[in-house]
Amino acid sequence: MRKETGDGAAAAVRLAGGAPLRDVLDADDPDSWLALDAAVREGVWYRSRFRPEWEHAGPLPADLTRLDEPRLALALCHRDGRIRQEAMSRSPWYPGLLPLIVIRCADWAAPVREHARPLLREALDADSATGLAPLILRVGRRARGAFGGEVLEEVLRGASRGQLAALLASPDRHVRRFAYRMAVAGRSLRPVELARAAARDKDTVVQDLCATAVLTALRDEEAYEDVLPPLLTARNPRTRSAGVTALRQAGRPEQAEPFLGDRSALVRACARYVVRQHGGDPGAWYRKRCTAPDDLVPLPGAVIGLAECGNRADAGLLRPFLAHPVPGVRARAVAGLRALDRADAEQLRPLLDDPAPGVVRETVVALLPSAEQLPADWLLERTGPDRPRHVRLAAFRLLDARGGIVALRASVGLLADPDAKLRTWAGQSVQRWHPSADTRLGDAEVGELLDRSRHLFSDYVLRRRKREAGVND
Repeated sequence: MRKETGDGAAAAVRLAGGAPLRDVLDADDPDSWLALDAAVREGVWYRSRFRPEWEHAGPLPADLTRLDEPRLALALCHRDGRIRQEAMSRSPWYPGLLPLIVIRCADWAAPVREHARPLLREALDADSATGLAPLILRVGRRARGAFGGEVLEEVLRGASRGQLAALLASPDRHVRRFAYRMAVAGRSLRPVELARAAARDKDTVVQDLCATAVLTALRDEEAYEDVLPPLLTARNPRTRSAGVTALRQAGRPEQAEPFLGDRSALVRACARYVVRQHGGDPGAWYRKRCTAPDDLVPLPGAVIGLAECGNRADAGLLRPFLAHPVPGVRARAVAGLRALDRADAEQLRPLLDDPAPGVVRETVVALLPSAEQLPADWLLERTGPDRPRHVRLAAFRLLDARGGIVALRASVGLLADPDAKLRTWAGQSVQRWHPSADTRLGDAEVGELLDRSRHLFSDYVLRRRKREAGVND
């Protein structure tokens, strides 16, 4: 039978009809319990009374001692706090209702909270805490929900290694964060286990937590042999940067040199720090890589790294890479020239037609300060439908930065572009357009362009915009 996981109202109606709890809710899904709790109180007007839908089918009896598990679940979520409180007296008979006790521990009614909290403390053990952790932590983010997290932490301090491992492998990232914080605080994981977690986990909070704990826990040479490989080969930059930083503690600066050309700016910065701490010169390493023979393809990270730690005189080493066959190298060369304040508009302009979108994006960022120096007609030609999307977008960004009638002309021309996002951006540009100082008042073309974009304005705003431009309506 299909379980109701998203429709809390339907689940409440089925429970009112006596359907077993296990057939109505996914007990392992916190959203199921939270949706039920909210839906039980959702009401509709029925015969001049505001009542939840489930009460039409099966209202609760006055004597709650006769309730079975499905209807007791409804009572625990009832809109009347007195009923919620009374229902908790029978809840220990039904362990399957413990998730609702968790929710009631954060209830807005103080008597209900005070009744629920001792029940949770008494019922929760290491086994049940493992399954309830996602719900407890979700409820813990509420205004009065801290109690559940405190009890969870108390219980899990005595958890076995297997029980803790289940939490560390939970698909819920909040559970993993909680479990790893406990593990780090209790020093229950070895440095190599923390290193593997930092390299494997997809959550950035867990990555940072474990990587920082590794650097704190490393004490002897033997540990480095096990810990460094997973850190240095991790896909995420945070973990790799921790591994590179650990090379300084290990006294192995030579192993940090290859990371000077890493794809991540964070890792490159850490590698430069380690190399410098041991008397090395990162700038010399970058210059050597950027002047290597043609058969030694430089890493994109080496090209941008030279700009990050070099000087303006190094721009001469970067310019040849503007024509490099590898797109990543061309893009980093553009970014490097911009970082060194050596971006020449005439030299970079041909790269606006580059087939690689990444190269064009970097070129636009470098050319934006000098957009007015670029030929307007040349840019307008590149907004045509025959050009690739990334070229049209680049030309539009530069024309928009110029302002004036040129920007309006480009934006109105792109209102019929086949790309929906580009059409939206062009429309937004038209809506925020105002005549610039060099716009000729009374220019008939301005009036024509505004009329073509009439659908973007109210009649009042359109008339006002035309008056600003000196155009008669």
